[in-house]
Amino acid sequence: MKIKTNKEEIQAAIATVSNIVSPKTTLPILSNILLETNNSSLKLNTTDLDIGISCELPVHVYEQGAITIPAKRFSDIVRELPSGEVIIVARKNNQIDIEGLNCRFKLNGLPKEEFPKFPEFKDKDAVLIKQADLKEMIRLTNFAVSYEESRYVLNGLLLEVAGDVVRMVATDGRRLAKIEKKLIHPSHKDFHIIVPVKAINEINRNLKEEGQVSIIHGTTQVLFNINGVLIATRIIEGEFPNYKQVIPKEGNNKAKVKTQDLLAAIRRANLLSTPDFQAIKFELFKDKLVISKTTPDVGESREEVAVEYGQQELIVGFNPQFFIDVLKNIDEEYVPMEFLGPDKPCVLRLKEYLYLALPMRL
Repeated sequence: MKIKTNKEEIQAAIATVSNIVSPKTTLPILSNILLETNNSSLKLNTTDLDIGISCELPVHVYEQGAITIPAKRFSDIVRELPSGEVIIVARKNNQIDIEGLNCRFKLNGLPKEEFPKFPEFKDKDAVLIKQADLKEMIRLTNFAVSYEESRYVLNGLLLEVAGDVVRMVATDGRRLAKIEKKLIHPSHKDFHIIVPVKAINEINRNLKEEGQVSIIHGTTQVLFNINGVLIATRIIEGEFPNYKQVIPKEGNNKAKVKTQDLLAAIRRANLLSTPDFQAIKFELFKDKLVISKTTPDVGESREEVAVEYGQQELIVGFNPQFFIDVLKNIDEEYVPMEFLGPDKPCVLRLKEYLYLALPMRL
């Protein structure tokens, strides 16, 4: 293999695929990046056996070929090269030459045959969604994912496709976030899968405000094609909880409050939280919401926020972080909050979005 490329272009391609590479893996090949020519382009592949990432870079190809080399070392070398042209040559002894302006490196690699194959998918089952829509869906749900290993089905996001609607749901058992968007074209086949949060974070890292994403699901894996960046991941096996059962019907007990005012007040109350005393108190009156926090041996706080509310007065406790996570991601100037009772959840309903948080004992 012999190719010529540009330092900045190959550096960007390495950054795209190398985030999942762990230098501490027990299999040395998984610390490597696969470089493989494909006519007039260079394909870069990495994997941790759960997630695989692939992208292609247009290059000048003198000789076709393939090799795997240590991803971290390769990234460091390319980053420090002078700007301009870079020539990469793979030798028969699994060694690679990296040449920049007035400098040259040799790096030992491993043969391509040892590298795990990237999974294959059939394009006919692809569904299309706008990148901006998928980015918003992830932003408004992924903070509600559970990280408890004992509840592995909650360690990912539920992705449901039905007709022309795509839905994303996350829950950790104490809160739930759900959002819906329209697909670019109706799907030929409905499906629901659980995508691991690690893969979701990689997908989110590559999403832009323009363009579209192609999603192709298989039996045990799913592929996201983001403008030529391919991210394949294992699907979490198991049954996601029936989230529809826990979503209450829309009620009249609504308070309308300025999003940023509420977020700032909760953040201030949270300053006095400790692991043993997390809950903050919400006292709801006709035209104000009193947010207070009392922590033994630490201190107290009290703040009033203006609200529009015409229902019964109410006192309820909540984990402040549950509201901080959602409010900092909402673009709406005002947020409607449904308070269902002193021992019942609070629900935020927007046009395509629903968020539910369970109360805490005060």
